[in-house]
Amino acid sequence: MPTTMLKTINQRIFLPAFVSLSEEKNQKGSKKRFARPKLDLLQPLRQWLDKIEIQNRKSAKLIVKLIPAQCPFERDLMLFGRKIGHIPPMCKLNPVYNELVYLRFRALCYLVDQCGEDIQSYC
Repeated sequence: MPTTMLKTINQRIFLPAFVSLSEEKNQKGSKKRFARPKLDLLQPLRQWLDKIEIQNRKSAKLIVKLIPAQCPFERDLMLFGRKIGHIPPMCKLNPVYNELVYLRFRALCYLVDQCGEDIQSYC
């Protein structure tokens, strides 16, 4: 194992180099060899959600109403006016969460840009 020596004013300090550059390159190559290809079963659904085009006011309003602006599952558990627990937002566990939020955003943008609506009531 190679060592690195630092020189200070009063004494010398020896620091072992734990991983040399050649070992690091070998580890990266072995990870690529043994890495399994990821199988994403939800990729077609994600692509379909990304390709949805909002073309009329009625569908845009429906999308905005169906997809909530905030996670509806996040709650504070109260007992006699005191907080005894907290349920964290579970929406980010949804595997298509980002695509749904982006779809809602596109619907809101359509309502503002194409229809000239005020979207404050949807936020």
